[in-house]
Amino acid sequence: MFVDKAQIHVKAGNGGNGAVAFHREKYVASGGPDGGDGGRGGDVILQADPNLATLMDFRYKRKYAASNGGDGSGDKMTGKDGQSVVIRVPVGTVVKDAETGAVIKDMSEKGEYVLARGGIGGWGNSHFATPTRQCPRFAKSGLPGEELDVVLELKLLADVGLVGFPNVGKSTFLAAVTRAHPKIANYHFTTLYPNLGVAYAGEGVSFILADIPGIIEGASEGAGLGHDFLRHIDRCRLIIHVVDISGSEARDPIEDFNTIQEELRQYSPELADRPQIVCGNKCDMCDDPELTERFRAYMKEIGAEYYEISAAAHMGLQEVVYAASRKLKELPPVIVYEPTYVPDYTSGRFAEPDIRHEDDLWIIEGGWMEHLVRNVNFSDYESRMFFDKSLRSSGLFDKLEEMGIEEGDTVSIYNLEFEYQR
Repeated sequence: MFVDKAQIHVKAGNGGNGAVAFHREKYVASGGPDGGDGGRGGDVILQADPNLATLMDFRYKRKYAASNGGDGSGDKMTGKDGQSVVIRVPVGTVVKDAETGAVIKDMSEKGEYVLARGGIGGWGNSHFATPTRQCPRFAKSGLPGEELDVVLELKLLADVGLVGFPNVGKSTFLAAVTRAHPKIANYHFTTLYPNLGVAYAGEGVSFILADIPGIIEGASEGAGLGHDFLRHIDRCRLIIHVVDISGSEARDPIEDFNTIQEELRQYSPELADRPQIVCGNKCDMCDDPELTERFRAYMKEIGAEYYEISAAAHMGLQEVVYAASRKLKELPPVIVYEPTYVPDYTSGRFAEPDIRHEDDLWIIEGGWMEHLVRNVNFSDYESRMFFDKSLRSSGLFDKLEEMGIEEGDTVSIYNLEFEYQR
């Protein structure tokens, strides 16, 4: 089964907690703090693999989590780093934020990308020793790893895309000019997923050709198969538009041509203006010369580069391949999507604290505040002084006074209540 779109949830590992420990050794008095740091959480890494062709694996597994870092220990021993998770995706996969649709990364080349970074390990108490605080009984907990929902979209890396109504001969064209073996039959929607092939235009000259499943009227709004696969034309530098000019299905080729052009324009105006070569297929089956002549005159009128071919009889195909090769030399390389994703620093541990005033109670919450509370040992005087200094340096007290807090009011921070003193 060909799968070209999937949504997954990724979670990097949390950093390990720092240790509270003191050196204990015979004949060594007051060895001092020697708590080690926590290990770093594992990353979630995307790897573009040219051997993959679909996103099929993501139909069955949608959650990926790296392991957490180990906690620190005595003798200043750092905890073990968490193991990273590597997710293999096909080359050409575009990674987007599930909520905003912004592009995070275009995996258009073989390589790796860190999608979610593991949390940094917390410091052990050995980091907090000072001349005036020689016996710190607190350490930092590790930071949480990044977590997000992403959409994976496979956009084929093809130089040339074959478009046209169902049953006009696109698969026959692909099979005739490449070594691909698409399913070919005389009924609509024989092709259910895009097929790729390499077309050769002489020694050392080749390009990748993609047969896009039949687009019908209304495809840009979700009708037929075309809506699912229009995204695969996005990267194509050149379009070969195949039209049935034989009249074998009692259709007007001019009307068919304009319908497909309009669907491309509805999907993306830039896509409709992309360079095209028009191929009038099944010219050997035409029983109405007037129909052929009328279409030929229309192509000349709109200035299209036009070739009459018979894909089944291998007539005129090489001329089209040579023409496509010449055009590709003049066109820019395959489109690579630039990242547009901006991390949300207004939520989680990056957020400004949320302050609510209810009577004489001030409730303070926020991602970084929760992390600070977890770091502090409130039964230890030096730890409480560290907590107070952290709040003052963050500007929280100044903000509370601007909002009108009075001495003696109660401040609640994650169920810990304090009496405010200036």
